[in-house]
Amino acid sequence: MHCEPFEYEKPVSLREFESLYAARADDARILAGGTDLMVLIKEKLLAPRLLIDISDLHELRGISWDPRQGLTIMAGTKIAEIERSTLVKEHAPALAYAAANLGSNQVRWMATMAGNICHASPAAETPPVLLAHDCELIIGRQGGERTLPISRFFLSYRKTALESGEYVKAFRLPPLPARAAVAYRFKGLRRAMEIDMLNIGAYLELCEDGQTVSDVRLAMGSVGPTTYRAAVTEKKLKGMPIGEDFFAAACGGVVQEATPIDDVRASAEYRNRVIGVLTRRALEECLEIIGARRSAA
Repeated sequence: MHCEPFEYEKPVSLREFESLYAARADDARILAGGTDLMVLIKEKLLAPRLLIDISDLHELRGISWDPRQGLTIMAGTKIAEIERSTLVKEHAPALAYAAANLGSNQVRWMATMAGNICHASPAAETPPVLLAHDCELIIGRQGGERTLPISRFFLSYRKTALESGEYVKAFRLPPLPARAAVAYRFKGLRRAMEIDMLNIGAYLELCEDGQTVSDVRLAMGSVGPTTYRAAVTEKKLKGMPIGEDFFAAACGGVVQEATPIDDVRASAEYRNRVIGVLTRRALEECLEIIGARRSAA
């Protein structure tokens, strides 16, 4: 399909990129992997005048761990690198699992997590896990940067909190407490290369007694215009003892807070039924992980 003509630039340094993007932000798009962007351009949903290719900027690649700050993933890191990283598998295994279920192997070696969240699709794989981890985004711009909780990043369908000239520079996932875990569950029409019908990222933290909920986060995808947390349900679950009442409250709560639609992948009724099931399975997985960690200590 014919595309509108555009300019192409490939800066060789982060400084050059930030300068160029600051000057042309209103008519430019950042090209990191292009797995979403090029589709939108070909379908004429976007018509940028300039593409700025940052795929080879080493300053935006890499994964590191700090015991105080946690796991830092630079925005240009490929999804396949996140999937295979020993640091991610150790400190955020649910993120490695979500990354492994994003598209095909070829797509994962092209795509970046920054592209996955900036596309702002409610069906994206990584946002539920990042929300469950209470991830902090480092937002870059010419001459500086700011931090933003990912819970404040998604404003509406396909719309984010990025301002003109800003870009996602890195992701920071805080260290998990000893009695906490994150799990990711999803449902698709088939086992591979399918956009999720719905998904959920769950964070569960227990009190010292190992039986009472200290904190919980439930981040749902494909059941609303954005990926979002079931905030009302989370508040009700805090302080509850682990048991059937807890699971019933969690599953019933997310169903009430979900606002799905009918589309080609699933009906709203089906999504409402399944989101509760996935919530229970994710929370049970969190409990298993916490229990295994306590047994090994």
